[in-house]
Amino acid sequence: MIQKQKNFISSYRKLPPEFNIFLVLLGIALVFEILGWIFIGQSFLLNKRRLVIMILQVSVIGIIAVGVTQVIIMAGIDLSGGSLVALSAIVAASLAQNSTYTKAIYPHLTDLPFIVPVLAGIACGLFAGFISGSLIARTGIPPFIATLGMLVSARGAAAWYNNGKPVSFLGDDFTALGQGAWPVLIFLVVAAVFHILMRYTRYGKHTYAIGSNEEAARVAGINIVRHKIIVYSIAGALSGLAGVVTAARAMSAQAGMGMMYELDAISAAVIGGTSLFGGRGRIAGTLFGVLILGVISSGFVFMRIDAYYQDMVKGAIIVGAVIVDHYRNKKMRNKDKDT
Repeated sequence: MIQKQKNFISSYRKLPPEFNIFLVLLGIALVFEILGWIFIGQSFLLNKRRLVIMILQVSVIGIIAVGVTQVIIMAGIDLSGGSLVALSAIVAASLAQNSTYTKAIYPHLTDLPFIVPVLAGIACGLFAGFISGSLIARTGIPPFIATLGMLVSARGAAAWYNNGKPVSFLGDDFTALGQGAWPVLIFLVVAAVFHILMRYTRYGKHTYAIGSNEEAARVAGINIVRHKIIVYSIAGALSGLAGVVTAARAMSAQAGMGMMYELDAISAAVIGGTSLFGGRGRIAGTLFGVLILGVISSGFVFMRIDAYYQDMVKGAIIVGAVIVDHYRNKKMRNKDKDT
């Protein structure tokens, strides 16, 4: 009996760390299911629709969270994601307007191929991420300060770009990106691509190395400045992509979009097992973290529980994840000292 228990514990420890996050996801979903038959019970079609709505709601956060996860693994932080969503959305939307509806106001306007506003929105986020990364890598400014400055600046730029007015009457080809399963598909493709990059390429190895021990990474020959700029630029580009999807889904854009998205993205990464101390985390874990946030949000909405309770529960889960991460790091440091 004791031997079987040892074998079970040994087998459990060999499972990937994302398995624990998956169990938490199942546990939270089970609690809501017992309380309100939200995801499985009642009408199959009704609950299927609820699941689709939940995944659609968190797909944009998930795209941002993939970029934020890489920044945190590198022992950085990015607070600008939500503001870059707004800026990229309004830039992309302005280029995606349908001239059929706006010809009376803008006679010179012609329809552009939908890929133009998409690339413009992504490029907008990439450029902002490049600026943040350059400030952090070249001047030594703490990531918190640099990205906080970008958060404020990007939000202001979004309001300035169109004088605070919303942009609407977008072309059908562009808005199609936000309809149906496209947002979810984009999120899953982004997650899969960066899961592979982080696990099996030099880019990922360098990111983990810098987050684990920046000085050791420098001695090993890694170009710290260049790599930090690349990681922050990628995070910015993904926020830009999230802005494009948001504008396409809403069929409009305005400067107030993306409020608090950056905190939800950071929460998803932390809940998914990414260490705020750097050097540890996986995109797969972040995916489960995003789903956990989605289950909590949807569960509270469908059970008609006030939103502030949802924020309190989210906060408690985040603090709990950070406490677990702190003790895990402490235990690892003590083990290193003993060896």
